[in-house]
Amino acid sequence: MNRKLEELFDLPPTSKEVDTSVPSIPDNREKLAVINDAIDKIDAALPMVKGLEATDMEMDDLAKKATDSYDELMSLGMQVDSRFAAEIFSVASNMLGHAITAKTAKLDKKLKMIDLQMKKMRLDQQQADKDPEAATQQGQGHVLSRNELLERILGKNQNAQKE
Repeated sequence: MNRKLEELFDLPPTSKEVDTSVPSIPDNREKLAVINDAIDKIDAALPMVKGLEATDMEMDDLAKKATDSYDELMSLGMQVDSRFAAEIFSVASNMLGHAITAKTAKLDKKLKMIDLQMKKMRLDQQQADKDPEAATQQGQGHVLSRNELLERILGKNQNAQKE
């Protein structure tokens, strides 16, 4: 490659005069730690998203209103003269379309939230795979037979029923 392309695309030189000031792995780790701290500060400074449940209720209300309007318009269309009924039925189908759109928007939002949660879990898992010591969970275990386990569970249920 020539120098103009290297400068244009900000590429390292390909000639024998290669720059030896490439940062080492510990330097990169320190820089990544600083960047991660900055990202954590930014995340803490941003407000949390609130009101997700409110939009679900609003979408349900809109769908219910549109469905109720559809039902009323259908009954009205059946009672009027046939030359006027076509326009009423057209409006009724629009109302049903709005109800479907509201329900679809609600489902799309839930699917996006699930997708984001799965992506976050995947990133957390990848991070844990890279640093296994940070993800080690501490716990305490006991070896029990099946009967002992059932007795404990039933004992807790019986105690809860007595109280």
